Amino acid sequence: MTVDFSKYADGLVPAIIQDENTSKVLMLGFMNEEALAKTKELQKVTFFSRSKSRLWTKGEESGNYLLLKDIKVDCDNDTLLIKVNPIGPTCHTGADTCWNETNVSDNFLLQLESIIADRKN
Repeated sequence: MTVDFSKYADGLVPAIIQDENTSKVLMLGFMNEEALAKTKELQKVTFFSRSKSRLWTKGEESGNYLLLKDIKVDCDNDTLLIKVNPIGPTCHTGADTCWNETNVSDNFLLQLESIIADRKN
């Protein structure tokens, strides 16, 4: 996996955080090379905080970690899609997502229908 951190002057790339199970987008953060390396090492998503000017592991204060499941790089090698298993709400406001959405699958009823059909057979 090659990420082009030099594309932006600050050396940061956007990191889209998506729930592995529901496919909901939970938040957007920024990573530099060090944050990406620490994310892989800890298996917990770590960002570069632009306001604090330091690395920040999501959940380091709240306990609401984002456990790493997969990392994908876009076609231009300058944006990350990080699939996670969230432990607790993602947003600092206490919401499931930073868009104040409930973190449930949009196709929940289809999944439930499939489970019921499987159990009938």
